[in-house]
Amino acid sequence: MAQDAGQLHETGRTFMRQGDFGNASLVLVKALQLEPANLEIAKDLALNYFLAKENTKALEIIKPLLDREDADDQCFQIAGNIYKALDQLKECDKLYKKGLKKFPASGALYSEYGELLWAQQDYSAVKQWEKGIEMDANYSGNYYNATKYYYLTTDKIWSIIYGEIFLNMEPATGRTAEMKDMLLNSYKKIFSDPDILKNGKDKNEFEQAFLQTINNERNIASTIGLTPESLTMIRTRFILNWFQNYAEKFPFRLFEYDRQLLQEGIFDAYNQWIFGSAQNLVNYQNWTAVHPTEYTEFGRFQKGRIFKLPAGQYYQKK
Repeated sequence: MAQDAGQLHETGRTFMRQGDFGNASLVLVKALQLEPANLEIAKDLALNYFLAKENTKALEIIKPLLDREDADDQCFQIAGNIYKALDQLKECDKLYKKGLKKFPASGALYSEYGELLWAQQDYSAVKQWEKGIEMDANYSGNYYNATKYYYLTTDKIWSIIYGEIFLNMEPATGRTAEMKDMLLNSYKKIFSDPDILKNGKDKNEFEQAFLQTINNERNIASTIGLTPESLTMIRTRFILNWFQNYAEKFPFRLFEYDRQLLQEGIFDAYNQWIFGSAQNLVNYQNWTAVHPTEYTEFGRFQKGRIFKLPAGQYYQKK
C-alpha cells in the first residue's frame, strides 16, 4: 500500500526517535521525493544525517533551505551543528550572524552562537547569551551558559540569579545537578567576600539593591555557615526585605516565585531540593523521609507549573 509524504514523514520520525537513522534516511528520502518543497521533511532529513554523522549529506540538504523565505530559526540551528561537526567554523560564524539578522529574538541561536565563540576562547560569547536572555527570556540555554560564565568571573550576582532561574526552567534534566552545585558555591563565593558592597559603585541600581539586601544577611552566614537550613533563613529574609524595599521599582518573576513558595509553606522544601541535594545527598534523602508532607507538596506544586519570565524584566543593562 502506497503511503503519502505525511505518513512517511511520521514513520521517519519514529525511526529517528528509536535511533535507527539508517531506516529513517530511507523513509525520509522517499517522503522528500514526494514533496520536494516540504521544509519540515527536509529539516528532519538533514537532522537525521547529522545524527548519523553523515555531515556532508546533511549539509547538502540544509544549505538550500537557509535562503528560503519560509526558513525558520531551527534551519539555522541544524546548519550550525552541521558546520561545527565539519569544523567549518568561519562558515558557522557567518551562518549564526545571518540567522540572528533574520530571527533577532531567537534564544536558541544566541545560545549556540555564544557556544561557538566560547569554544574558540572568545569571551564576548557572554554578550550573545545576555542578548538571548533579553530577547527571549524563556530559553533556558542562555541562563545555563551565562551562569557558567559568571561563575568563573569575579561576579557575585548573576551566577546566583541566572542559576536559580535555570533550575526552575530545567528542574529535571542532565544539567540540573551541575547547576545546583554551582548555585550553592555561588552563595559561598558571595559571602566569602569580606566587603560585598565594595565594588557596588560600578553596578546598576538593580545590582546595588541585590547586594545591599544580601549583605544584610552576612551575620547569619558568618555565624553558622551555609547549610540548606541557613540558606533558607537567609533567602527568606532576602525576599521579605526585597518586597519591602525594591519590588515595586524592580518587579522580578524569580523573586515573586520565591515569595509564592514562602506563602505556600514550601520554601524550606524548595531550598532543600536545591541546596540539600547539592551539599549532601544522603542528608537530603533523610530530610525528605522526615518531612514527607512538605516534600510531596513541593513536588506537586513544581510539577503543576511551568516557570515563565515576562518580557521586560531584564536588569543586566548598565
